[in-house]
Amino acid sequence: MVTARRLEEASCRCHSPEMRKRSVTIGGHRTSISLEDAFWAELAQIAEGRGLSLNGLISEIDQARRAPGNLSSALRLHVLDTLRKHRRQN
Repeated sequence: MVTARRLEEASCRCHSPEMRKRSVTIGGHRTSISLEDAFWAELAQIAEGRGLSLNGLISEIDQARRAPGNLSSALRLHVLDTLRKHRRQN
């Protein structure tokens, strides 16, 4: 018999321990997004720097996407773009 604990441990081995799934609200709808901790931290800093909530920033990024696709990828690319712009300014 497989216990829930064993199933969870087996599942976790397939994913990075640095991955976190969070629920966010976009346009009044709840959705879950999986990202690495480093990306969650950068998104939080970007949102704070712009005076936005994390949900607000994610909603903005979601609305700006040109093609339907993976929101997690769009968030990672936004972080990368923001860091590159910041590096160029310094």
